[in-house]
Amino acid sequence: MKHLALIASVPLLLAIGGAPAALSAQPDTPKATQNAAAPKKILVNRDKNGVALQGYDPVAYFTDGKPVKGDPKHAAKHMGATYHFASAEHLAMFLAAPEQYAPAFGGYCGYAASINRLSPISPEYWQIIDGRLVLQHNQHALDLWSKDVSDNLMKADTNWPGLVDRNGVSDKILVNVDDNGLALEGHDPVAYFTDNKPVMGSPEFMAVYNGATYHFASMEHRVTFEQDPAKYAPAFGGYCGYAASINKISPVNTSIFQIIDGRLVLQHTDEAYRLFNKDPRKSLSKADKNWPGLVKKKGK
Repeated sequence: MKHLALIASVPLLLAIGGAPAALSAQPDTPKATQNAAAPKKILVNRDKNGVALQGYDPVAYFTDGKPVKGDPKHAAKHMGATYHFASAEHLAMFLAAPEQYAPAFGGYCGYAASINRLSPISPEYWQIIDGRLVLQHNQHALDLWSKDVSDNLMKADTNWPGLVDRNGVSDKILVNVDDNGLALEGHDPVAYFTDNKPVMGSPEFMAVYNGATYHFASMEHRVTFEQDPAKYAPAFGGYCGYAASINKISPVNTSIFQIIDGRLVLQHTDEAYRLFNKDPRKSLSKADKNWPGLVKKKGK
């Protein structure tokens, strides 16, 4: 009954002020801050520790012609991601020309980018095309890509700036995941929007975004997420919204949630939910102001 009461409270909350738009955050940002240049957005397929390519050596694809696992003792950071290398020689080659060796499309699936989505990759599905390392999600994606490599590459290149603009983040990661990198305890993030309740996802349908792995209840939900991950991924890295509003980081109860201004906000406890919703607009504004500093301070 407690769970049902929390879910039932969501429509009431959204009705505050007469319409859902009333909860749209309008931070009182100083003019100088508003005019400041926005930080560069980064969109790289990396794990919860910021490691790209699942720890494989990007240079080895070019020199060895195969996937080779890197060694954390030979590591370099580029565009917010950490790359591992099989040797000091490969590390030196990468440092001399990182743009040459870093994977295309942020290390996300090339075919997915060609259809305007973000999908994970398997390191064994790859090609060097015009001197660029392009990876794919699986054999099916590689087969679809290979039907017309030139056209698909052109489509992916055309789509990529928009994907970065919509889904790019800062160079650090702060996301609430378990030891395996799984977010939301395996619950489907899209279901919070479509079903208005937590629904357990399946590893059969998975996607990755901003250092987290997400499971989905259906392929339809996975595709929906991959088309707009920034929309469906939980706000504040999946940490407690109230905690973020007081400049702290706290875990969450995945059953205590609300959709505010089209964003999934989770809370740690009933009390956190109550305190946040004393003035949800103000709480959301505070959390939004605090979050970049929390990521900078506590992110990886």
